Amino acid sequence: MSTHEIGDAAWGETTTPPREFASGPWSLQLRDDELADISFDGRVVLRSIRGVARDRDWGTLTPVVTSVTQTDTQLTVDVALGDLTAHLVVAAEGDELEVRWSCDAHADFWRNRLGLVVLHPPFVAGSALTVGHADGSIVETTYPLEISAHQPAFDIQSLEWQHGALATRLAFSGDVFEMEDQRNWTDASYKTYSTPLSLPFPVKVAAGETVSQSIRISCATLASIEATAASDRITLAETDRTVPRIGTSATTGPGDASSAPSPGDFLLVEIPAHTDAWRAVLDRAVTEASGLPLDVRIVGATAERLDEVLDALAPLSLERVAVFTADTHVSEPEPWYQLVDGLATRGLTAATVGGTRAHFTELNRTLHRLPWSIPAYAFSITPQMHATGREQIVESIAMQRLVAENAVRMTHAAVHVGPVTLRSRFNAVATTATPDALITDLSAGYGAAVTPDATDPRQTAPAVLAWTIASAAALSVEGVDSISWFEASGPRGLNDSPAAVAFEWLTELSGQPLLYAMDASADLWAIGARTGDTVTVLVANLRARAATVAVAALATEVSVELEPFSARRLVLTYA
Repeated sequence: MSTHEIGDAAWGETTTPPREFASGPWSLQLRDDELADISFDGRVVLRSIRGVARDRDWGTLTPVVTSVTQTDTQLTVDVALGDLTAHLVVAAEGDELEVRWSCDAHADFWRNRLGLVVLHPPFVAGSALTVGHADGSIVETTYPLEISAHQPAFDIQSLEWQHGALATRLAFSGDVFEMEDQRNWTDASYKTYSTPLSLPFPVKVAAGETVSQSIRISCATLASIEATAASDRITLAETDRTVPRIGTSATTGPGDASSAPSPGDFLLVEIPAHTDAWRAVLDRAVTEASGLPLDVRIVGATAERLDEVLDALAPLSLERVAVFTADTHVSEPEPWYQLVDGLATRGLTAATVGGTRAHFTELNRTLHRLPWSIPAYAFSITPQMHATGREQIVESIAMQRLVAENAVRMTHAAVHVGPVTLRSRFNAVATTATPDALITDLSAGYGAAVTPDATDPRQTAPAVLAWTIASAAALSVEGVDSISWFEASGPRGLNDSPAAVAFEWLTELSGQPLLYAMDASADLWAIGARTGDTVTVLVANLRARAATVAVAALATEVSVELEPFSARRLVLTYA
């Protein structure tokens, strides 16, 4: 089988094989409508270019490629996007590559974004960056090393940078562009996009209107570089830490609680206190927890409702309690201080946690105004905020480590990561009412169960085992006290999913002395723990090909054969 077919089998899907385009020093892959891994002389210059249409709730219209034509120097792609049609042309000439894009509206479309998007690879972090503006002025800056909460570049007409021995220049036309740091959402990229966010949105694109943009890429090789082979070796070192506590989330689907005991050390439950279904959600979570303590995240409570929820929590076994608003999704001062006072008044000693129920982005952007007394912080992760391809899911793992490290550094406190889910549990940037605000009971479920596109059919794919182990390895940085993934049952849950095996393995390690791999590659990951005279190591391969990995821990080394997108549990004895 080809690597593409191997990937399809591992992720339980059937996708269109990428089309290769090469002309002179330029090469790229066409993945559906995306120009991916754009390279010059064999070196990746850009992670991606594609034309996107995002509606008034920041939903991305699904592209359907209707035709592709290719010559020695040109690639042409036609795409249908609902009531829009787009035409993409890639033309190569010497050391220049031009991407031209036009989009016709056949009906009125309210857009938050419509145009070309450029993804810059994460390895350019720290590189000097020259930004050219429309008025001819130039600003010297850098690609941020730390994850930037806000846009690192505005009013972009051109960008120039050098990475290694390759100098690159981009020239934009058709709109005003700016850049954001997509590592905030665990995307492995910086993104340059059109139409500044400072302008009002949504904006109507009238039927019959055409939007056109172009990007010209110029590259020059300044010196030759010898390629170095990556080492398939993972060394796990002893630490003074333990493996983070492991949890999952309460089932959000309709019906009664699962009869199977919840795995892990705790059950996380988001209480939709802004709805009349909150008590039913809590009661069902108590049953589903089967004696495990609850990690309670109270969402959208009025002052009166927050008191009601705290009264209901008083007799329960609690791991920790947090409160977030339903609009900003962070721990605003007023409900936070009411939570702290309410717990003390009732004699509840549960730990408190603040931060955000949404992405690391919201924590990064609001930390400066959150209550100073928050003792520990939370945020959630999904790899598919902006794209749904499996490359995106795999590339997110290295970014998960990065956001965890950034969160610990910026908060100087313990961090609780989760829920980690394949798809977003809710739309954190919606401009219209969210569907879960109207629920009154659990007949249709709540939260993710009533959120469009929150369920990924790949939840039960074989590769989810390796992905979950890799996620655990990436997130187990110093300062992360707990990690939770998925739901206990249902289509977003552990039942019928290889993730259940990952939970069995991880729960065994939870709380044990941590062995941490500093030298993991972007697609080979490991986590271990020491117990007595043995070491248990979980190792994951996220490549579309088999790997022979040398795993070293406590003076013991073994060679491990790993199939594509697979994971193994090793028990090693050391002297």
